[in-house]
Formats: sequence, structure tokens, C-alpha cells
Amino acid sequence: MASERALHFLKALVERYIKDGQPIGSRTLAKDTGLDLSPATVRNVMADLEDLGLIVSPHTSAGRVPTVAGYRLFVDSLLTVRPPSDRDVDSLRTRFDVCMDPKSLVETASNLLSGITHLAGVVMLPRHERHLFRQIELLPLSDKRVLAILVTSDGEVHNRIVNIDKNFAPSQLEQAANYLNEIFTGQDLGQIRKRLLDDLKQTHAHMDQMMMQAMSIAQGVVETAEAKDDCYIAGQTNLMEFGELASMDRLKQLFDAFNQKREILHILDRCIAADGVQIFIGEESGYDMLGDCSLVTTTYRVEERVVGVLGVIGPTRMDYQRVIPIVDVTGRLLAAALRQ
Repeated sequence: MASERALHFLKALVERYIKDGQPIGSRTLAKDTGLDLSPATVRNVMADLEDLGLIVSPHTSAGRVPTVAGYRLFVDSLLTVRPPSDRDVDSLRTRFDVCMDPKSLVETASNLLSGITHLAGVVMLPRHERHLFRQIELLPLSDKRVLAILVTSDGEVHNRIVNIDKNFAPSQLEQAANYLNEIFTGQDLGQIRKRLLDDLKQTHAHMDQMMMQAMSIAQGVVETAEAKDDCYIAGQTNLMEFGELASMDRLKQLFDAFNQKREILHILDRCIAADGVQIFIGEESGYDMLGDCSLVTTTYRVEERVVGVLGVIGPTRMDYQRVIPIVDVTGRLLAAALRQ
């Protein structure tokens, strides 16, 4: 439990770090809090916050920076969210043309989010616009590899070469493809991917090795097909402006994730059942490549039914006070445009 004074210091420290991106020393913190305290008292409060795991001292500096736990406490209990400015709302509203098709509206929303927040904007395509599974074919290749060919409801063909545990005869692969076609034809790719993830976590005594292998192959090709068009990401290069994300290794990880989209879609899927704004800070996302990032999302509805998720990805020191209401109002405006 942190004291009221310690929480006051934590709030000041997080707000200063979000603004400057530099470790905060006791002298700066004393000035920001406006409290008439001795340097020793300030250092003691900072030591208490560090003992609680809310701040940490980088090895290169005597100042302190927030930890994930510190950001979480700040966001949950200390943050004062202000409404978006009239300028931001007008900028968003005027860009949504109700004559656009759903895909164009989603792409516009992702571009608007990245443009206004100067972070990466991400928007999931409405579920009723997403592709359906029509047919899959499995063809044997050499060296324990299989070519999986997936055809979706709009006629698009998605190919993926998959490594398998052993070589299977063409007749076995044909049987496996027939099994997949029987249980999945006509279903939404997102629903199929969720079912495959759930099924592969369990052991099915009635399912032989070939069928289990088929389920695994289907998971890979469905993820590839779904990620291609069902999630729009804009403004990835904005993240290069933040020093903590600017190393080549970190940027490569992030851009690989943005290109593949699968991990991003997994996180967005977790937000579908939640109501209101959701915030994942650092490792809370469950993905290493987002360890230095935060994701702020909200659902959007059409006719009282949740059909998608949108949000922004940025560094953990993003300006939550400004970003949260922008994400929220963008979700409402996108929903209104889709209804019309």
C-alpha cells in the first residue's frame, strides 16, 4: 500500500516521464509536486515507491522511471481523463464519409488514429465483412512439407507451405482436407481460428495423428488468410520517434509483428468480449515484441452488437490522458458511419 503522498509523487513522476522521456530525479520531482519537502524526504518517498515495484532506476541514471506496475496504478487510479478537444473531434468527424464502403471506413479510422495521436493506429474489420472459409486442399511436397491451399468466400486463394511431423500419403491428406471442409465450410475465419486454438490445447482421443496435424495446418493457413485483410494498421513509422523503441532489434520485432498481424489480431480478439476501453501495458499483452509498448483499444458496435475493435499502439509512456478519449470517440464515430 502506497501512502497518499507517495501516490502524489508517483503521479507527478509518471506525467513528467511521459512528457520528457528522461529519468526523473528527486529535485525535479520535488519541484513538480509543489510540496515544501527536504531532499532527504523526497528521496525516502522515491525509495518507498521503488520498494513497492512502482518505479525503477535505470543503470545509466540516478533518476527513476515508472515500471509496468507503476503505469498500471497510474492508469487505474491516478489518471484524469479529459474529453478530446473540439478540434480533434471535428478533425475526426469530417473525415468519415458515410458513402464509403466498410473497408474504406476502417482504413480511414486507422489513418485518423495514427495521425491525431502520432502513434500506430490499428482497426479490425467489422465481423460481418470478414471472409468465410470455402474450401481447403492439402498437397504433399518433399521433406515432410505440405502445400495448403485455402479458398475464401470472395474467391481469394491463400497458399502456405507447412512443415509436418512425418510424410503422409496423398490419400491421407485428401481425407484430412475433406474433414476440414466438412466442419468449417461457410464459417467466419476468425471463429475458425478461435476454435482451432481451443481444440489444439486439448487432447482428443478420437482424433488420430493425421487429423491433429490437419488441424494444425489449418490453423496456420487460416491465420495467414485472416491477417491479410482483416486488420488495418497505419502510422507504424511514428514509433521510430520514441528513443526507447528506436533500436534496430526492437524496430525489427515491431515491424515484423505489424506485417504478420497475427499477434495483433490475437490481442484484439481478447478485447471483443470486453466493454469500453481496454489498456494493455508492456508485458500485459503477453507478447515479447510489445514489451516496451502499450495498446489502448475499444470496441465498436453496429445495431448494439460488437462487430470489431480499434485502438493505438505506442510506447508505455504514451499520453494516456489524451489517447484514451480519442480512441473512444473514434470508435463511436466509426460505428455511426457504419450504421449509415
